[in-house]
Amino acid sequence: MKSFSERLQQAANDSNSILCVGLDIDAERIDPESPPSLDEMKSFTKSVIEATLDHTCAFKLNLAFFEMYGSDGFTWLEETLDFIGGRRFTIGDGKRGDIGNTAKKYATAMFDHFGFDAVTLSPYMGPDSLEPFLDRSDRGVFILCLTSNPGSREIQLSEASGVAVYRRVISMVKDLNENDNCGLVVGATKPAQMANIRLEAGKMPFLIPGIGAQGGDLEASVAVCSGDGIGLINVSRAVLYADNPTYAASEFKSRINSLMSSSKS
Repeated sequence: MKSFSERLQQAANDSNSILCVGLDIDAERIDPESPPSLDEMKSFTKSVIEATLDHTCAFKLNLAFFEMYGSDGFTWLEETLDFIGGRRFTIGDGKRGDIGNTAKKYATAMFDHFGFDAVTLSPYMGPDSLEPFLDRSDRGVFILCLTSNPGSREIQLSEASGVAVYRRVISMVKDLNENDNCGLVVGATKPAQMANIRLEAGKMPFLIPGIGAQGGDLEASVAVCSGDGIGLINVSRAVLYADNPTYAASEFKSRINSLMSSSKS
């Protein structure tokens, strides 16, 4: 059985893409004056998936946008995953993080019930909050390391005993990566640290948010995905709400692939 990292690399090779489209489907962004119904949201979601499928390696489903609708939202989440149907990698973006039996139940829900290929996790309760997600070598985790939001500097860039907290996260995750199924979330708005994170993390996969509406550095992001370690570059709003999502996704894929070719030449 291939490890998660090997499966992800194969998926990127097969799709000729490391673009990840984030499904943060927000009714008020679709039409602020007359927000669509949930049925219309479902249709919109399917149309985005079909429009971008040929240009993406993965879809990241932000659970908050589904959960806000309660049981109807969970049905929408299940239907969306069924519609993707294994055609692309799926990431459950819920930033889970808890201990003991609670973490085991989260892992069961995300991997066994919903069937996600990977999930995002918060590391700040320590390694025992992450370990229950790591038993399945073919399923992966992306652990928050240095995130794209401005407030991340308050904790992640602060130092404890002379070492930045995000670097302690890297060290902890490396120790946990026995099954080759750990990755890191590294924000595209932190280009000054990205290269060093890649050096410290080795070949671990990166999930890189912050491109597009957040103004992240695409060139720096591609640079840390072009060597030994794979990375997924996530774009949400700049694709979802584009006049032509197919064109937007195609343009991002082309720009990314061009930058990757330049960095390897």
